[in-house]
Amino acid sequence: MTGLVRGIAEADWPQVAALEAGAYAGTALTEGEAGLRAHASAGTSFVLELDGRIAGYVLALPYRRFRCPDLTRPERAVPHAANLHLHDLVVSAPLRRRGLGTRLVRHLTDTARARGFATMSLVALAGREPFWRTHGYRPHPGARVPAGYGSGAVYMSARVTAPLWRASR
Repeated sequence: MTGLVRGIAEADWPQVAALEAGAYAGTALTEGEAGLRAHASAGTSFVLELDGRIAGYVLALPYRRFRCPDLTRPERAVPHAANLHLHDLVVSAPLRRRGLGTRLVRHLTDTARARGFATMSLVALAGREPFWRTHGYRPHPGARVPAGYGSGAVYMSARVTAPLWRASR
């Protein structure tokens, strides 16, 4: 099960918002379509299409390292930031634990590398830290996380390593 990872098209946003609403149902973390759009940048936000449907997404934007977007207000990408902030990653509930989330993370990491970002960051929600550790992210307990992310949320980051062809020069 691989699917197609591609940039988000205008017509995808309602499906992205529906996936987000399902993933965060019963929590205060739901942002809705407008909030999701405000925390995504073209070229660094993607959907995973499987059998003609959106099965998952990853939203990211250039942002200052050791800072993270506030969920209660729209954000703008920080031009020329050396850090790419992974704002949200969701895979449809029935399709979880099949490697699709990892596929989206790898695609975003490859994109960050190709675009010259030095680091990537995210806020791991309570209980999600082990997933991100397996992808090379490390916690930074001193980094402030806005209360809207819930108790137990942890700011994490990872270095974006150079591709092998560049490192061998």
